[in-house]
Amino acid sequence: MRFVYHLAEEANWPFIQQEGLWPAQALLERPAVPRPLRAPGQYRGDNLVLPDGRMLRDQRPMPPAALAGCLDPSMAPCDWYALVNRKVFFWWNLERLNRHRAACGRRAQRVLAVDLQALLGRYAATASVAPINTGYALRKAARRGAWTFVPFAQWERDAWASHAQHGARRPATHAPAEFTVDGCIPDIFCYVDDVKALQPFEPCALT
Repeated sequence: MRFVYHLAEEANWPFIQQEGLWPAQALLERPAVPRPLRAPGQYRGDNLVLPDGRMLRDQRPMPPAALAGCLDPSMAPCDWYALVNRKVFFWWNLERLNRHRAACGRRAQRVLAVDLQALLGRYAATASVAPINTGYALRKAARRGAWTFVPFAQWERDAWASHAQHGARRPATHAPAEFTVDGCIPDIFCYVDDVKALQPFEPCALT
């Protein structure tokens, strides 16, 4: 796999150009954000526009009641939201990215094609992969827990072997759905190979 793909709201593009990629929680903890919004683990039922104009997408595909039904007993929905809010997400392939893009409908988007090996050269210690769309918990949702995210080096060595002890057996050939980095990537453009602007409803056709 040469590239992974980040899908961003067009409204966020000027901020990404200036500051790189930041996870949701890091943005929520900025002083200008009202204090009630800063608590980790809150569910976003609608898109949230921050005071600077940046948008955080809603989490409607994983509402608390549905999420509770597919989470490990050791986790509550608020724990899962706190976990994913600390990560920057990339899709492993364009098929996955375009499913997400379709869900964004009429909102214009930007796609960043990121050189995976170059990114790992700087962020391998905080990189992980997941075999499922971790932001979706409806209709036959896969079981999940903190173990869903496998450190990248471990995955290269053992694939999904660590999932078996949690009852989620997957063949080694099962491709990741997501690639993630914990925390901020302020220097993301050191690793970007291509950028594509997508008009409303337009799918991505990067090669």
